[in-house]
Amino acid sequence: MMKVLAFDTSSKALSVAILDGENLLADVTVNIKKNHSINLMPAIDFLMKAVDLKPTDLDRISVAQGPGSYTGLRVAVATAKTLAYTLNIELVGVSSLYALAAVADFDGLVVPVIDARRNNVYAGFYKDGQSLKDDQRMNFVDVLEAVKDEESVMFVGEVANFSDQIAESLPQAKVLSVLPSAYAIGKRGQELQPVDVDSFVPSYLKRVEAEENWLKTHIENPSANYVNRI
Repeated sequence: MMKVLAFDTSSKALSVAILDGENLLADVTVNIKKNHSINLMPAIDFLMKAVDLKPTDLDRISVAQGPGSYTGLRVAVATAKTLAYTLNIELVGVSSLYALAAVADFDGLVVPVIDARRNNVYAGFYKDGQSLKDDQRMNFVDVLEAVKDEESVMFVGEVANFSDQIAESLPQAKVLSVLPSAYAIGKRGQELQPVDVDSFVPSYLKRVEAEENWLKTHIENPSANYVNRI
């Protein structure tokens, strides 16, 4: 069976899991606003030692690729790429929103959301564990409009700031605050084809603020590299 290290630092929570096939060997999830760049590797090291595995025992890295926190995604992807390259093992990226949707045991439409501030969210639309459309960055009003005709819908993830809007617009909808599951990322990652480590990048779904500010006063050249333009 495939031994997989999976982790997610795309939000406030940090989640790490080690799997042997679909068998969960160990996992840890911490829902405290801490510096993921400091805590991720110690968490990985702790779990690896707890299950008596060496880094060379791993076959694949499965990481939450985004969307989510810019800083968190950079930490996760940089760590995943470094481990995959150093150990010469496979790397796959899994949607951060899938990591939320997979936690819900629900027959209808599952809408995982990550708070993107100013009433915006990163949103997915899942049914029976399958994505019905690409992950998107949307105003939450538009999310509500998109699912208004659904008979059975559940919002999961970072839902606390949107519960009043959901109750007002869709009183029949269910709301469940859940944390990301690295275990789900690890299982899903075994179904995907490995990616090229060098070209693997986070899925931000939105330009970073510095780039947006730069583009307000400059003409965008799609063929140019943003870093070079700056």
